[in-house]
Amino acid sequence: MAEAPAAARARSVLLAGGGTAGHVNPLLAVAEELRRRDPGVVLTVLGTTAGLEARLVPAHGLPLVPVPRVPLPRRPSVDLLRLPARLVAAVRAAEDAARGSRAEVVVGFGGYVATPAYLAARRLRLPVVVHEQNARPGLANRVGARGAAAVATTFPGTALPGAVVTGLPLRTAVARLLADRSADAAGTRARAAAALGLDPARPTLLVTGGSLGAQSVNAAVAGAAADLLATGAQVVHLTGAGKSAPVLAAVSGLPGSERYVVREYLDAMELALACADLVLGRAGAGTVCELAALGIPAVYVPLPVGNGEQRLNAAPVVAAGGGLLVPDESLDAAWLRAHLLPLLDGPDAVAARTRMGAAAVGVGVPDAAARVADLVERHLPPVRAAGGRS
Repeated sequence: MAEAPAAARARSVLLAGGGTAGHVNPLLAVAEELRRRDPGVVLTVLGTTAGLEARLVPAHGLPLVPVPRVPLPRRPSVDLLRLPARLVAAVRAAEDAARGSRAEVVVGFGGYVATPAYLAARRLRLPVVVHEQNARPGLANRVGARGAAAVATTFPGTALPGAVVTGLPLRTAVARLLADRSADAAGTRARAAAALGLDPARPTLLVTGGSLGAQSVNAAVAGAAADLLATGAQVVHLTGAGKSAPVLAAVSGLPGSERYVVREYLDAMELALACADLVLGRAGAGTVCELAALGIPAVYVPLPVGNGEQRLNAAPVVAAGGGLLVPDESLDAAWLRAHLLPLLDGPDAVAARTRMGAAAVGVGVPDAAARVADLVERHLPPVRAAGGRS
């Protein structure tokens, strides 16, 4: 039987990204937007069997094609000697996935699996769309951006050729929270507060160091716990796995300690975001962009290691007045008393938070997933109104 003409086949997109939430969550958000626009689109995800994508991608109903993990050494090492063989195997796997799914465009979000996907796309002459989440681009996306059909960045000023600023595609739960707050802000807050055992009428500080926690943030906040509670506010403190004991010990017995909620991790992070009037935490791209889109003022404490991208991530919203930035080495209980407490208590606290929230919204991009999907669809055939293709 003759093969059906290309126009009769479903459109097909190969997405690559994995290892961390910063790569996987934007991928899933764009995939969902593409599927919303065209329920018949074929979406295939390249990832590793060990990264976060191994759990999240199948949970979102998407097929995951395993690709060997290929870290690109930044300096001479034994891994450099192993690189050629690993890379050849990974590129071959990516090519097989592209051919098997009849992919018409490859979309990369960085991480170990993105490089072989980009190289496979070049060999197969497929258009590449790159999305870079951080202000300072990673090595994989610097490779992918060369000759890419489109390059999207989260932040202005990211040094990639031909880049278009789209913002960061928001997680589905955060996008849903945005819609819920727009429809019923008070009800959304009340429901989330009830789920967490909080009082929706009290100012709420959310403290988070990311999924692994941040020891310096935990110590500084625990040292100022009595002062925080004295403002009448309530605190939701996510310490990270195995890091709750010192915080619990510091809070135990304090007046108002029932208003200080300590958890190591919160799967339904959107509940805490729905209640938060102020956030203290790291400046990962996801955190910065979600808070800006939601209009939540924040105190950002960039991770003190790495290449400094977290400070750059927070720079636009801080410059606009939507947040404060404090170096990790400067954060202690005294700093919190001087700079954070006035945002929770005092005659100008509500007005200050309102101004900061409005400034953050001005920087936030709530429709980033749609913007990236637009770039992808430029390289796909159009969809018929009835769900088929023209």
